[in-house]
Amino acid sequence: MKVTEQDVLYVADLASLELTPAEQSAMVHDLNAILGYTDMLNELDTTGVEPMASVSTIFAADEKGESPALRADQPAPGLSHDDALRNAPDTDGNFFRVPKVIER
Repeated sequence: MKVTEQDVLYVADLASLELTPAEQSAMVHDLNAILGYTDMLNELDTTGVEPMASVSTIFAADEKGESPALRADQPAPGLSHDDALRNAPDTDGNFFRVPKVIER
């Protein structure tokens, strides 16, 4: 499947994005390159390869109870649900409340 400029314009319109002609062409090229690489991966024989349950790193405390040093290119632990809601300007107790921004 090839991505066309019409596909890019359609998705850009759905996302309310304004793309320049250069950005449209670059997006078509980049998306087709990604799909081409995916096609190459689909050709690989993965017989006998166990599926991964998770690709994220789990950070466990060491024997001293300290978290390991994080590398700059590794994901950091996130906020707990309660901490995230505590920092939110408006919630219903379970979720963030945000103003409506879609007018279509």
